[in-house]
Amino acid sequence: MKECSKSITRRLADPNYVRKYFVGEGIDIGGRPDPLMLYMELFPLIKSVRTWDWQDGDAELMQGVDDATYDFVFASHCLEHLRDPNVGLNNWFRILKPSGHLVVTVPEEDLYEQGLFPSTFNRDHKSTWTVYKTRSWSDLSINVIDLLRTLGDAADIRKIEVIDASYRYDLPRFDQTMTPTAECAIEFVVRKRTSVELAAGGRIARGAQPAREVRLHLNQYQDDQRTLRAANLEKPPFVNDQDL
Repeated sequence: MKECSKSITRRLADPNYVRKYFVGEGIDIGGRPDPLMLYMELFPLIKSVRTWDWQDGDAELMQGVDDATYDFVFASHCLEHLRDPNVGLNNWFRILKPSGHLVVTVPEEDLYEQGLFPSTFNRDHKSTWTVYKTRSWSDLSINVIDLLRTLGDAADIRKIEVIDASYRYDLPRFDQTMTPTAECAIEFVVRKRTSVELAAGGRIARGAQPAREVRLHLNQYQDDQRTLRAANLEKPPFVNDQDL
């Protein structure tokens, strides 16, 4: 039930979505009938969002979309509907530009399916999802950590999180996504490394020198630290336990 809409307040509370993840020209895969573009003005660094759904083509293959097309790729509760999530995720990563972010949400199997699969809450789900388990009750369980490894060296994993802040663990088995508030999900964010970073073993290149005023302040931080150390050469930190 309107899982993208439910997530907007949560995302606005995290500056990474506003300043880093949702920036530039993006695509929302499987976005209908609750697309991210409804909330574009809340993320002012978004230039455009294309909503891609079944009428545009197979979300697993993304045929007709060139490599490195979008600054960000977003998919809310779509990956679990694909026949081969591995192929799908790799194609989503393929169409992402270097330095861009892939933001994906999937249902967490113990919060959503709650021990029964095929899913009694959504018959179209073709897999269940967990961050990582060595053993699951579901024969079609997918570990997010294992799947992300298939993206290769270009995958700079920024976040893997179970989204359960509004989940009510004391309720009996019930589809809590039918409520206006509960999210029963895992969300992961992957940044795509540039060729320069890959050549440097993943290290992000530093920018040019900042403006003079910025240099003055940052250099003062360094000078203050040197002064404090010089004034305490014979007093190592965290050994003075005298009464105050």
